Amino acid sequence: MPNDKKTEQALRASELSYRRLFEAAQDGILILEARTGRVQDANPFLVKLLGIPLQEMLGKTVGELSPFRDLLSNQIMLERLQQNGYIRYEDLPLETKDGRRIAVEFVSNVYQSGDDTVIQCNIRDITARKKAEASNTRLAMAVEQAAETIMITDTRGVILYVNPAFEKTSGYSETEALGRQPRILKSDKQDDAFYRNLWASLERGERWEGHFINRRKDATLYEEDATISPVRDTAGTIVNYVAIKRDVTREVQLEAQFRQAQKMEAIGQLAGGVAHDFNNLLAVIQMQTDLLGFAGDLSQAQAQSIKEIVTCVDRATDLTRQLLLFSRREAFQPVPLDLNEAIQSTINMLKRIIREDVEMQFTFAAGPLLLLADPGMLNQILLNLAVNARDAMPQGGRLLIETSTADFDDLAVAQSVKVQIGAFVCLSVSDTGCGIAPDILPHIFEPFFTTKAVGKGTGLGLATVFGIVQQHQGWANVYTEADRGTMFRIYLPRLAGEAVAEYAPALLQPLRGGTETVLLVEDEPALRLAVGKALSQLGYHILEAASGIKALAVWRQHQQNIHLLLTDLVMPDGLSGKDLADLLLKENPALKVVYMSGYSAEVVDKDFPIQERIHFLNKPFSLKQLAQILRTCVETPA
Repeated sequence: MPNDKKTEQALRASELSYRRLFEAAQDGILILEARTGRVQDANPFLVKLLGIPLQEMLGKTVGELSPFRDLLSNQIMLERLQQNGYIRYEDLPLETKDGRRIAVEFVSNVYQSGDDTVIQCNIRDITARKKAEASNTRLAMAVEQAAETIMITDTRGVILYVNPAFEKTSGYSETEALGRQPRILKSDKQDDAFYRNLWASLERGERWEGHFINRRKDATLYEEDATISPVRDTAGTIVNYVAIKRDVTREVQLEAQFRQAQKMEAIGQLAGGVAHDFNNLLAVIQMQTDLLGFAGDLSQAQAQSIKEIVTCVDRATDLTRQLLLFSRREAFQPVPLDLNEAIQSTINMLKRIIREDVEMQFTFAAGPLLLLADPGMLNQILLNLAVNARDAMPQGGRLLIETSTADFDDLAVAQSVKVQIGAFVCLSVSDTGCGIAPDILPHIFEPFFTTKAVGKGTGLGLATVFGIVQQHQGWANVYTEADRGTMFRIYLPRLAGEAVAEYAPALLQPLRGGTETVLLVEDEPALRLAVGKALSQLGYHILEAASGIKALAVWRQHQQNIHLLLTDLVMPDGLSGKDLADLLLKENPALKVVYMSGYSAEVVDKDFPIQERIHFLNKPFSLKQLAQILRTCVETPA
């Protein structure tokens, strides 16, 4: 009897212990009668999880409970339990009484409880875990598919993780990178102080932002904008560093191209201004020299001296024209022409300037390559590039001139600030010379930049090419390799059609003078004196003024006698030659006008629109040109 009592006490203690565990469990527990599958009991956690009071559950089958109705309403679960004594659902979606969607892990066991066989269902809420897993999956997918390079290191800088973008950008595979340090990317473009400052910021727990020039596995350089941040554990201790980097190599290149274009534009404006002022000086020399020659009775030595002066003026005029071409302030007279024919017409000239130890080869694309271009300027492009190639091959070599066509779309435009959408012809000039050094390459199109010895070059050849190409709405690409040579590719807009116009320069008329009265307005004293003397030599009566304002005063006194206004366009007192002419023409519409400028008429016309019947002299001009245009102007009907 005492043993029975002890057994009963032990049983009660066991039941009490089980009940305490049952009541305190942080998983849901559901007890079913094995034969019928009806609910015998449920612990408080399950009641709270499902939102169903215990009294509503008791006596019902699992299928009659709303959270399990759709999934477990049939006899399959019960039959499997009866057969196997065990069933498990890893991820069972349920809907609670109040409509919440949860995910549970559902495990059922059949066991004997005294004389009864029961089923215990353990139901664990895994909703939070599932959300965390989904979040981690999304994060992992985002990191794996990010365009930016992502790298995670430990606190010593040892690489623990890299994403696929790292492999694509750096050329190192994940296997090659893991366990190593980011110094595998060092290019020596950042000094030790740079890295000391970086690590000092990270060790202080600060985020670091900056720019790297790194080296790929294949030894090529690339540039990245980077943000490196400390990663802390729950205690606030730094356990990792994460670096997010964006490859900005292409952006840096485009920015450099844009800055270079701005620089070239500024240099062009300066060059144009210098050329304009220089043309005024050349005009004085030209006119005074012509006056000496016009006087006659010269000795042979004097005539030779004048000839040499004229030759120098012509050379200087050519230099200023190249400057104006570079600054896009020279006359632009485009006509339809065939690139192949234009090159073929210069072959004899090229043979005269290219040494015998340089082999010339030509490759022409099939069919006419039509474009709208100034023939003289196109010849200048070819001659300057050929001379540049010749000088790059002092020991001889091969000069190859090719023509081709090219078509560019949006994708090509996105890759370079130079490229334009459309159809183009391409002139390619390549040599087998020494190549162009990387530090020199960015400067080759700058005016007066030259690597040749003093007296061996003006530094205007490639600058002129640049200016002409820009004026023709094209662009130039340069490809070079040390000791292997250089290739220039010039792209110019292609013209549709087949007809090519013949180009012939206008011939000047013979020298003639007159007796009309000319109002000469020029702010440059030396030029005003020289032109005045020339006009007198030609028989004209002269009235002079040094500015537009002073010219108005002269006009007020002599307007009845003045037949023609010969005026500079740009003057210092605020009244331009164009404004002066407009005022005088209002008072005397029959007045004839000739403008003078160091810029071409086409360029001047953008700022000073010139009427069709008004004439223009481009400085420097000769006595013959002055005489011819004055007679043409005077004799043109009003």
